[in-house]
Amino acid sequence: MSSAICTLFEGHYHFGLAAFTNSLYAQGYRGNLYAGYRGELPSWASTAESNPSLAWKNSKTMKLGDGLFLHFLPLETDYHFSNFKPDFMMQLWDGPEKDTDNLYYFDPDIIVMRPWALFEEWVSCGVAVSEDINSPLAEYNPRRVAWRRYYGEKGIDLKFKDSIYVNSGFLGLNKKDRNFLELWKKIQETVAPLLGGLNRSIFTNEHLALLDKVGGPFSPFVKTDQDALNAALEATDKNISFLGKDGMGFEGGLILMYHALGCDKPWKWKPYKMLLKGVPPRRVDVEYWNSVASPISIASKNEIFFSKLSLKICTAVGRFYQRN
Repeated sequence: MSSAICTLFEGHYHFGLAAFTNSLYAQGYRGNLYAGYRGELPSWASTAESNPSLAWKNSKTMKLGDGLFLHFLPLETDYHFSNFKPDFMMQLWDGPEKDTDNLYYFDPDIIVMRPWALFEEWVSCGVAVSEDINSPLAEYNPRRVAWRRYYGEKGIDLKFKDSIYVNSGFLGLNKKDRNFLELWKKIQETVAPLLGGLNRSIFTNEHLALLDKVGGPFSPFVKTDQDALNAALEATDKNISFLGKDGMGFEGGLILMYHALGCDKPWKWKPYKMLLKGVPPRRVDVEYWNSVASPISIASKNEIFFSKLSLKICTAVGRFYQRN
């Protein structure tokens, strides 16, 4: 079956996009990777050429290695990108990937660690999702109850399926399940008026202050896109294929990918500075620097060498010195 992958990025997240792309290539993915973006393209994309065949205004494409195509698609939406994921996936299925069977979304701060064939098998089991580090969320957790109450008043019936609370940084599905994207979009748009629109970032002080007004710690929408995705899982009749916390490397096991959570991204991680705070390097930091050389090069050999050396030193010291 045919597959395509997409992601969204702007600003410094282009470093993550490059490493993510390289990790896909290393794990055997060949095909189309679509990167929706705002702003300017990074310098490493200077070889990208206009691609009118995509029927997407001002689109550009880079061919990487022996069959990976990275397509840059400029976007004009004012949505925060975390809230634009279902829209972007549907636009691809309506446009350049209208004949594709499987479609996957990854955040650009993910490094893929397992052969691509495993992702193909995973999506054959149902809508593919991976457990978040803040999971589980029990059936009668106040947030889940609040979702059922809020959406029930809007005519959307939610039914508890599993205490797993999933991370919205990854989603994979077959075209027969496409209407799950429509449901996720509808659920986001239904809550948008309560939160002042989908153009807000969940990391701003403004958003946090707003949450205090609509529930404080028990606000049903702490993370707009992620809470909406989890609510959509309760509203759908589709088969859901859950992986545990090992799916994104939040604990040991069958780690398919590492996901860099929070604001301290691997390309901004200062290992010695963080070690002084009692925080040793994370595995995602190590794997990021293992993925910056080819086929997209975003660092010199010296920078890669010294970055890896710093991580090794700080990891060794971190075994004895960590924050409690």
